[in-house]
Amino acid sequence: MKIFSVALSPHDHNTYDGVLHNQRERYTRLKHNVSINQNHNTSTKFYNEYFKPGEHEVLAFTTTVGGIRRIKHNKIKKEFLQFYPNNLWDYKMIGNQYYIDHHQSHALYAFLTSGFKQSDILAIDGRGWNFRCIFINKNGKITDLSSKINIGEQWNRISKILGFGDLGAGKLMGLAAYGKYIPALHLAIETENYDFLVKNKNNIDKKDVAATLQDHTVELIHEHILLLKSCDNICIAGGVAYNGYMNEEFTKYYNNVHVPPAPGDEGQSLGTYMHADFTLNKNIHVPNTYSGDKYDFNEGEPITPEEVGKAIADGNIVGWFNGKSESGNRALGNRSILADPRNPKIKDIINRTIKHREDFRPFAPAVMEEHYKTYFQTNQPSPYMSRIVPVKSDKIPGVTHIDKTARIQTVNAKQNEKFYRVIEGFYKSTDIPMVLNTSFNCREPIVETPEQAINTFNKTELDMVVINGRYLRKRK
Repeated sequence: MKIFSVALSPHDHNTYDGVLHNQRERYTRLKHNVSINQNHNTSTKFYNEYFKPGEHEVLAFTTTVGGIRRIKHNKIKKEFLQFYPNNLWDYKMIGNQYYIDHHQSHALYAFLTSGFKQSDILAIDGRGWNFRCIFINKNGKITDLSSKINIGEQWNRISKILGFGDLGAGKLMGLAAYGKYIPALHLAIETENYDFLVKNKNNIDKKDVAATLQDHTVELIHEHILLLKSCDNICIAGGVAYNGYMNEEFTKYYNNVHVPPAPGDEGQSLGTYMHADFTLNKNIHVPNTYSGDKYDFNEGEPITPEEVGKAIADGNIVGWFNGKSESGNRALGNRSILADPRNPKIKDIINRTIKHREDFRPFAPAVMEEHYKTYFQTNQPSPYMSRIVPVKSDKIPGVTHIDKTARIQTVNAKQNEKFYRVIEGFYKSTDIPMVLNTSFNCREPIVETPEQAINTFNKTELDMVVINGRYLRKRK
């Protein structure tokens, strides 16, 4: 049966047909596909454009509380919204419409992309439909932890209180390394006493709030999750799965920790499609990490990946655009800005002249997989930039955060051959087997098209842009 999947959400709208992962923000150019102008209802527009059961053999979907708040509920049968799963594989089907819960979608996407035969699964975010946080054991049984763990909503709420805005948890996580743990703040966070934070926000240090919130997050994992462990593998998804400190904590207790490339709501259509394909077609479908559109580009001069690596070694900051875009909110080597991790000033340069963002936010190292243990203290690869780990070397200050950690991406030739060859070219020139890697954007969603890449190149101080093996430089 041919499946088309839709994720209904107040943000990060997306669809999937088994080939193209349509992350709407890449095309609308609205971050998380949420408009600042509240009169422009992106949720309703997305629903009307893509929720069309009559056009598909099977329309698989999931939803979030805010995702259908402003649309006409009578288009969705109430039996779907009353569905409550007890097992990972439960679902509701009426006619050609196939429905699973929001957190099932997160969990299934993480599990089937892991390749594990069995696994514990943690699906944890700010809000879904029935849940905020669930744990699924190796037999697929769901344990609802929503009343005990509300950390996703807390990160978002505190982000707004401190002035980082809605969906600003990533900024807050970057700030956490600069602060210190404060017991009084922990008590306020633990009891969800937001009035305390609002009344005292001018007298307390944002860095300390962030550090204490991060400590509280890890504490909840120890208090509620580890007690439920049923095997040596764990998969993690949901918006909180972008918390690299939390993910690394799990490596101390599980032999294998898997976080997929699009763990937040931007991956909901993938998990929903995979669930329907498995139950209806008995097929295990694993989406390609790079499932965006493909574009032709014939301008500029030819350049090899190795030559790009040499250019980075020579001090150039490069916008790297190759093939189809990656799923998720991390640049995984097809829509990246690349630079020299040896330069102690490179973080400030990129934040100030290219990204135009807060100076405390760090950048990630993309390291050749066979070398990661030489530079980083961790026990397993991190192909999707999902874990924050201690740095063992003083040779890479450009990607070392204030707390001597880095959110690493391990790269091998099978995952992404051309990106691997870029790093290899840099390695041959410098004897350092990694490059600085950050998303190709400037205060906007990650670029999707060559035109968007060139626009970002022109409006920032990038030295060169490489698009599908051809490069452009600015005139001196």
